Amino acid sequence: MCFKNYFQIIIGASVLLFNCSEKKIKSITLTNTLNSERSFETVELSKELLLIDDLSTIGIQDTETKEILVTQTLDYDNNGIVDAILFQPKLEKNSKKTFLILSVNDSLKPKKDILCYSRFVPERTDDYAWENDKVAFRTFGPRAQEMKENNIPGGTLSSGIDLWLKKVEYSIIDKWYHKNLKEKGYYHKNHGEGYDPYHVGISRGTGGIGIWKADSLLTSKNFISYKTIAIGPLRTVFELEYAPWSEYGISETKRISLDLGSNFTKFEINLSSVKEVPNYAIGITLHDGEGDIIINKQNGLFGHWENIDNSYLGEGIIVDPKLVLEAFDYRTTVLDQSQLLILTKPFQKRSLIYYVGFGWSKRESIHNKNDWIKMLKEKVKRTNNPIKVDINW
Repeated sequence: MCFKNYFQIIIGASVLLFNCSEKKIKSITLTNTLNSERSFETVELSKELLLIDDLSTIGIQDTETKEILVTQTLDYDNNGIVDAILFQPKLEKNSKKTFLILSVNDSLKPKKDILCYSRFVPERTDDYAWENDKVAFRTFGPRAQEMKENNIPGGTLSSGIDLWLKKVEYSIIDKWYHKNLKEKGYYHKNHGEGYDPYHVGISRGTGGIGIWKADSLLTSKNFISYKTIAIGPLRTVFELEYAPWSEYGISETKRISLDLGSNFTKFEINLSSVKEVPNYAIGITLHDGEGDIIINKQNGLFGHWENIDNSYLGEGIIVDPKLVLEAFDYRTTVLDQSQLLILTKPFQKRSLIYYVGFGWSKRESIHNKNDWIKMLKEKVKRTNNPIKVDINW
């Protein structure tokens, strides 16, 4: 693709508008079909959609405000070639808005802090943790498993998903782990920025998976390897791989992403098995059977509302309802095994996609179960009605 035959426009400094001899992309039009305003939603434009070879050279301008928006490029396969560019527009309800595609020097691109952050954490055994400006999560690696299996103090055997409750917008992962080296258990205490009061154990936490068979949940052990794909102002992406597990010989790779401004992290799990499985289950721990269960199979909306240290926490799973076989409240006297379980249809080889999220009453304006259900329904509505993108040549 060539980038000649362009002309210059002025926006406080030199900015170039694409005008290529074959395809002449000038702008994109975004359509919001919902009767509500939309912001902090990420629009992803692929290289194939834009027909632009080097997405790192472009900027996106709001035609109304003339503002050049914050963007982030993604190289999903780490081959050195940018695959997509991200931005977050502001759209009025039931509206359309046009954005220019510009060739912009790095000096003109707005700079923002890296708030969508993730990393492997060898200093705390071998967690993998991720966060944005709203929420934070972690899960556990092979050294933690080895320590647990060999009765070494400090080990963890779990492929469940842990929740970190943060009250601040800035990144806290590095700080909390660093402080924990000096003061063991630091992040389990609230020092004003939030803390980790959430217990996972051998449960699914919020969003871990398994197979439900004969009133028992089969699960993987800890992840065995990781790959950080992206961190940035708008999205973090990484992958976790697990050793084959269960009698079904399941191979599992999780691709997890988290966008700025969202309470929900996206799970795309590549699963295959050596023989047919009865289901794939997604779980939310019920913490000894306390709290209220939310099951809305018709909309693929599932959640839990519980009291935690004189505050309230809502946990949720959003999944395509066409994939759901059943969902139920499972209670048992076995430690960490009382869980809300969502059983999805079995398959031999396919990606299971769903969203995992939570809201904390000390951070969000959620004060009761109905408030949390409202947040879950809004996520379902936006997931089912993505912002529409039209290319203007």
